[in-house]
Amino acid sequence: MTEWWLWMYVAAMAGGVVLFTRWRANPRGVPLSEYRVAIAIPLWSGCWYLVMALGGGRTEVAGHTLYWARYVDWVVTAPLLLVALMLTATHSLPGRCWRLMGVLAGANVVVILSGLLADLAADTTLRYTLYAIGVLALLAVYGLIWGPLRAHAHGQPERIAAVYTEAALLLSALWAGYPLFWVLGPSGLGLLGSSTTSLLLVVLSILSKVGWSILDLGRLRALSARGELTVV
Repeated sequence: MTEWWLWMYVAAMAGGVVLFTRWRANPRGVPLSEYRVAIAIPLWSGCWYLVMALGGGRTEVAGHTLYWARYVDWVVTAPLLLVALMLTATHSLPGRCWRLMGVLAGANVVVILSGLLADLAADTTLRYTLYAIGVLALLAVYGLIWGPLRAHAHGQPERIAAVYTEAALLLSALWAGYPLFWVLGPSGLGLLGSSTTSLLLVVLSILSKVGWSILDLGRLRALSARGELTVV
């Protein structure tokens, strides 16, 4: 059954690539760089889930199946999602906050590597220590999203700042699901089975990647259609 959900994910990512490619052909005032990021996310993610759907990208560790290909996916797509959020935060500003982006991406990589190392750890104390480090790093990411990055966003016109707030809120809510499902799943307390955890992660990742990008780009395109989008 897990393979069916993986194939569903691959199909959803392929649909995202097609949709964002079509939108890129008619950008409606949204910079092409934002479409390139939106296309790269499901393209990279879909390739690694295809590997898993074909039976690869996994190994047996500490009594459970570790889908290491998910971490290869996340270590690229999560920073790209933050880049997309940063582009929205600075959409109508004359410059981009790449230094802040570097700190955000670095903290996010700590989140992902902590999860991977926790999955690999056989010792329970070490596993939960690494998990706690990942949660703290995620909280740091949230602090940057809702602190300095939000301050940049609110230096823009009100309607564009509102798009950032919606996008940041959705991404924050969705990303909270990853540590929750980890600790409830086979890697943690074991309250959720492997099949259920895989389904939840598939749905969560579809919403986080394709669903989130549809909201972010769709709202910017709608503002452009009403003549309310200003690009510097």
